[in-house]
Amino acid sequence: MRKAEKTRRTTETEISLTLELDGSGTYCIDTGVGFLDHMLELFAKHGGFDLSVQCSGDTHVDGHHTVEDTGIVLGGAFGEALGDRRGIRRYGSVILPMDEALILAAVDLGGRAYLGFDAEFPAQMIGAFDTELVCEFMAAFTSQLGCSLHLRKLAGTNGHHIAEGIFKALARAMREAVEIDARGSDAIPSTKGIIG
Repeated sequence: MRKAEKTRRTTETEISLTLELDGSGTYCIDTGVGFLDHMLELFAKHGGFDLSVQCSGDTHVDGHHTVEDTGIVLGGAFGEALGDRRGIRRYGSVILPMDEALILAAVDLGGRAYLGFDAEFPAQMIGAFDTELVCEFMAAFTSQLGCSLHLRKLAGTNGHHIAEGIFKALARAMREAVEIDARGSDAIPSTKGIIG
């Protein structure tokens, strides 16, 4: 079973997270930031990952620490669940429509962290959620997982649809990248013999 359990405790947040890569898309998520909960539920469902996240954070300040730290813990959980990344496809990509929004996501689980994020939002806020936190989440996720991730808005005028498209596209790209490659014969997917 490719699973991980992670915790993170700081003066700003306390997070407990469990992840199963080969799941059915079930989730139980309560971060204290409603919009983040919604995005993580979409991520779990469309990625086929079983995901549980419980977070207590300083949301009386704002959502920044909760969103960033959740990205850190989720990225770390993927890294732990993947182990040495033996036998995986390694790469995943999708162009995903969400109504008028169109999002490109491409990921390489090659062990080196890089985020290319090109997605402007039409407004600073989606309800009580600051849209700049979408990029903050992705940066934290990418750095902890050790992956190259490119996210690009190709079209879109509705902030909710853009954010939803980004998380759904990430889910589908990750689903493809973590999948066991039937032709990989349990090999490390690199000519170097290691990932990193």
